[in-house]
Amino acid sequence: MRVIVTRPQREAQRWVLDLTALGLEALALPLIEVGPVADPADLVRVWKQLADYVGVMFVSGNAVDYFFASKPPLAPEFIAQEAIKTRAWATGPGTARALLRAGVAPDRLDVPSLDAGQFDSEALWQVVGTQVQPGDRVLIVRGCDRAGSTPAGPGVGREWFANRLRQAGALAEFVVAYQRCAPDFSAQASDLAQQAASDGSVWLFSSTEAVANLSAWLPAQNWATARALATHPRIALAAQKAGFGVVCQSRPTLPDVVAALHAMEQTAA
Repeated sequence: MRVIVTRPQREAQRWVLDLTALGLEALALPLIEVGPVADPADLVRVWKQLADYVGVMFVSGNAVDYFFASKPPLAPEFIAQEAIKTRAWATGPGTARALLRAGVAPDRLDVPSLDAGQFDSEALWQVVGTQVQPGDRVLIVRGCDRAGSTPAGPGVGREWFANRLRQAGALAEFVVAYQRCAPDFSAQASDLAQQAASDGSVWLFSSTEAVANLSAWLPAQNWATARALATHPRIALAAQKAGFGVVCQSRPTLPDVVAALHAMEQTAA
């Protein structure tokens, strides 16, 4: 069984190394490309206003990396000795690790516990909802595509989180920290994708956008015999709608993903 890792290039390579070290065959086929925003003015502005927010919610590790890359000199920080009380909120352990690498003090960080059923906006709200009071301002750090839009729909986690903030009487504000787009796929990548549609490979999906980019890239491809492992129910639903014949779910941690892959391997055997 071969695992096709679809995360952005840097993350995909790390997952390939981790999966390979655990005895699995894995290849990177990034379906999303990320980069900085063209104009960082809004990022600089919210950094200077950091003390005005009760919390800053980061939707992903990329949101963390690009947000902190834009930090202007002398801006306040999420560290213990700072006078500000702003907290950093992470949707899952990967985002939390990115915040710790960026220098956020552990006692300024809120994240769902490792035994949470899912790592998403809903799980984060269970942790931080009691911190929010009427009139509070909360910043949500997210990405966008090159046209400036973000995935829409009532099920999108960041919009759900913003609605819960509004229901609590707080003000939800957004800032875009990075851009996403579909990569420029090579002929070699196309050959790999078409082969992996029917050779028993397992596509590892960590975002609905990756599924959408794959469908747009190969619109005529039949995925009826393809297998997918999705790290969230929303992603699993997107894979099912794209036509994947077998779709399984797992939490996004490495041990859970590996356990799910082994289960799929045993089922196939």
